[in-house]
Amino acid sequence: MPEFPSPPASQPEEEGLRTVVIALLANLGVAVAKFVAAFLTGSSAMLAEAFHASADTGNQVLLLLSDRFGRRPPDAERPLGHGREAYFWSLLASLGVFLAGSLLSFRQGVKALLQPEPLSSLTPAYVILLVSFVLDGISLLRAYRQIRSEADTLSRGFLEHLDLSSDPVARAVFAEDAAALLGNVVALAGIVLHKVTGSAVPDGVAALVIGAGLAVVAFNLTRRNRDFLIGQEASPDVRKRLQELIAGQPGIIAVRQLLVTFLGPRRLWVLARLELDDALDVPRMIELLTDTERMIRQQSPVIARVDLVPRAHQPARVAGP
Repeated sequence: MPEFPSPPASQPEEEGLRTVVIALLANLGVAVAKFVAAFLTGSSAMLAEAFHASADTGNQVLLLLSDRFGRRPPDAERPLGHGREAYFWSLLASLGVFLAGSLLSFRQGVKALLQPEPLSSLTPAYVILLVSFVLDGISLLRAYRQIRSEADTLSRGFLEHLDLSSDPVARAVFAEDAAALLGNVVALAGIVLHKVTGSAVPDGVAALVIGAGLAVVAFNLTRRNRDFLIGQEASPDVRKRLQELIAGQPGIIAVRQLLVTFLGPRRLWVLARLELDDALDVPRMIELLTDTERMIRQQSPVIARVDLVPRAHQPARVAGP
């Protein structure tokens, strides 16, 4: 059974911040270079990739805001903290991929097919696509290592943790960089086929494929951020572990309800309705609840809040004759 993560909660958050900064710097340089190449070559696929890199750069800015605002502590107006704000900004970022990247790429692809134009000065495009592939690969490797490390800590597979992780930043950076690598390959294929065949169709089709890839990424990122915004529960393994832990305490007859939801990245809220032994007096009941809460918090630093709601045990009534 997967364990709770053992590293301090702040460590992966700092890793996530470095990951998004590296991605931001890489995407900014790539975006400028691809716009230059698109201007020199007239390639629709290259221009689609320039739109892609620009959208990714804007998304990294939103992800930085996500990281900053999501860390704010609870206050009088937000007693549960601001953690879920990270998912709000990440949702805007994922929508930005679709609107700024996918739609513009589709538009450019359709324009290239309806109004084909010959390409020129292709050497800069080859060089820039190669450099972009390397930079995007470095950023992707950084995100992969962070997610891989967390997955190993939780005894999960990489793809399983990529989907289940409560960290929207690492997920977004990995997905965008993977799409960027694929986009570089598709753009290069479109330009090479244009040169070989003399037809503008491959270049236009490449722009459409890049747009489709961005749409898929945007849909998946939006879906996961939506899940966490409306109250994503922890994995069944985590809930089962806590259920068994609480139910095993002397004086707790049953756990009638257990909710384990995310208040933000790596921040869990445990809410349990407990049926207690009616033989317990008030001081013993308070002691039991205090000890149980302390025990739950000791399981992991990601458990940010614990609320235990007790009620006396109600024995089943036997119907009369």
